[in-house]
Amino acid sequence: MTSLESKAVEFLALHRPGDPVVLPTVWDAWSANTVVEAGFSALTVGSHPVADSIGRADGEGMTFTELLTRVKQITEAVDVPVSVDIESGYGRRPAELIEGLLEVGVVGLNIEDSVHSEDKRLREPQEHADLVHGLRESADAAGVHVVVNARTDLFLRQDGEESTRVDRAIDRMRLAAEAGADVLFPVGGHSEETQRRLTAELPLPVSNVGNPGQSEKAALAAQGLARISFGPFLQFALTAETQRLLGRWK
Repeated sequence: MTSLESKAVEFLALHRPGDPVVLPTVWDAWSANTVVEAGFSALTVGSHPVADSIGRADGEGMTFTELLTRVKQITEAVDVPVSVDIESGYGRRPAELIEGLLEVGVVGLNIEDSVHSEDKRLREPQEHADLVHGLRESADAAGVHVVVNARTDLFLRQDGEESTRVDRAIDRMRLAAEAGADVLFPVGGHSEETQRRLTAELPLPVSNVGNPGQSEKAALAAQGLARISFGPFLQFALTAETQRLLGRWK
């Protein structure tokens, strides 16, 4: 575990508010190699693009075992820190999730508060914090400080009154921080004002998604982000470019 622990420490250190680490989101060994060859020092594996790449639906349409099979191919292909989106946990216990991730060489994870296996309900704030705490305890017991990126889908789902949504998201994220998260991920296409408020009021480095063809790193850095990933948008952009190229040959 020594090598994995070193990678985990290295990975966590990359999260600097105002100087965000960019973690291009990959889905197979080819995309991972492409990212590393482009000069990126770490990456994240996205559940949506992985599911698409193996013919499954996003939202836990694939199994945890299927995800790990693909992730192992990635970690065997590149020697940089790798984080993985484990959706809402595939109905597995925290210890099982951490064990599986460490077995395939992963040092970070995203965990969201929508429960796909239960009609996509939103976990209660403390319920999600308890899951984060279980992941932290399991990682600590294994001797690797797996970087836990705690995500809330409150903005994506637009649950509840809009006027209180930021306050409720901050409350959720603070509970996750107290439970042992390392990074907080209030995912959504926020206004600059909202993003600045989130990064100012949350107690840990903040993560969000950027669009590789549209977002500007400097602008997101100025809003205080510490981590930028691409979700499915890199794969979407490559799909559009592939269709453009193939269209010339019809």
